[in-house]
Amino acid sequence: MSTLSLRLPDSVHKKVRELAKQEGISINQFIASATAEKLAALLTAEYLEERGQRGSRKEYEKVLQKVKSRPPQPGDELPDE
Repeated sequence: MSTLSLRLPDSVHKKVRELAKQEGISINQFIASATAEKLAALLTAEYLEERGQRGSRKEYEKVLQKVKSRPPQPGDELPDE
């Protein structure tokens, strides 16, 4: 595990302290968790972008042709424009 010195504005530090206390965890755990969540979001977006680049509109259309045409279920209708 690594040690990191971090400077936070007083207002952010205060809020982090309050939220960590509400969660029943240390400030260190709160910041580690928040960092991990941000990493997961960024890496997921990166993965989806890369995966989307490999997609094929032709293959997508081919799969859609296999879907039977049915009216939407109640609540799934598109609003009239």
